[in-house]
Amino acid sequence: MPFQAILREVDQLYNVSARLEALAEQHPFVSEPLITVAGSVRNAATVLAVLIAARGPKPI
Repeated sequence: MPFQAILREVDQLYNVSARLEALAEQHPFVSEPLITVAGSVRNAATVLAVLIAARGPKPI
């Protein structure tokens, strides 16, 4: 089902965001841009999750 595939991608995006934040902690020189990108990725994941909640199959 396409909704399940999108939800798997949402999980992957959240994981990418967490990894970018971890890299930011390890590399202070590029910390601020990495945190900014991590936040954008997390926001995109949240938008997709909301889209699926609004448009996806409804539980019975």
